[in-house]
Parts: sequence; structure tokens; C-alpha cells
Amino acid sequence: MGKENDFALEVVSVRLVRDAPILSGTEINAPEDAIRLVGQELCDMDREVVCVINLKADRTPINCHFASVGSLNNSMAHPRELLKSGILSNAAEIILCHNHTSGNLLPSETDVRLTHRMQQVCELVGIPLVDHVIVGGDNSRYFSFHEKGLVKNPCMAYQTDYRQLEWDSPAKVAERGGGR
Repeated sequence: MGKENDFALEVVSVRLVRDAPILSGTEINAPEDAIRLVGQELCDMDREVVCVINLKADRTPINCHFASVGSLNNSMAHPRELLKSGILSNAAEIILCHNHTSGNLLPSETDVRLTHRMQQVCELVGIPLVDHVIVGGDNSRYFSFHEKGLVKNPCMAYQTDYRQLEWDSPAKVAERGGGR
């Protein structure tokens, strides 16, 4: 017979912890606004850093979360870490920002893949990705995925008229292995 404590399950809490503010009450309506907010901080870093700016519905910043600190030319960022602060902050929208220490602002293949994945995940969660901005060098230049047409909201278009939907025949459903 085992003891009662052998089957104890730890209880944990997830909380938003506030650090010293670096944000203002200015709306973020363009990449320049986001860069004014966090660009200098990112440019001062000697490694790639990814941050998330969480926004209210009127696009004023709620907070900024430095979600990933990487190496000289790489930063590992996963959607679950990038979305965590937005969910805890009740963000209406988010903007991703990160730096390229080389000063080369062209997005890497990893940057493009992350942006695409984040756009899909954000759409599902209901916190749209407004932009992904890369800053480098002296903070006077940037690359905006939104300005280049690589971030669009909404990213997925859904048919709203059920009469226009194409339904699979019962034979096609059976072919796939049932209704699953």
C-alpha cells in the first residue's frame, strides 16, 4: 500500500510580474511608433532579442515582454512563450520586434517562418499579430513585415455563407476513415 502523499499533485500559479516601465501612452499605428518605443533598447543589445509589445484595443501599449534572448545572430522563440504575456495581459493585439546585431535588416528564413506561424496561432487565439519589426544598426532603419505585405489581418479568410461551403460526400468521408 502506498502512502497518501505518493499521489500528491503540485499546484502552480501563472502570474504576470510587472517590471519597471519603458512604455508610453502613445498609440502604435506604424512601425516607427514601435521602434520609438523599444528600438533603442534592442539596438543596445549584443545578442538577438525578441520582444512582444502587447496592445489595448485602441493600440496603446499595455506592456512589453522580452521573451527571448539568443546568441549573436540567432534567437529561439516559440509561439507559446511569445503569446504568454499577451494572454496574461488581456492584449487585443500584439507586435513582435527583434534586433539583428549585424545591422542587416533582411529577415532570415527563420524570421519569415516564425512570423507566418505566429500569425496563424495569433488568429486562432484571437489576439491578432499586427506586425513583426526588425531593427538593427543605429535604430534609424527597420524592416516591417506589415509594410511589405507579409502580415495581413485577418490572415485566414473564412466562408461566412454556409450555402457556399463545399461538403464532402458520404463516400469521401468514409474514404478518409469516417468523420474524424
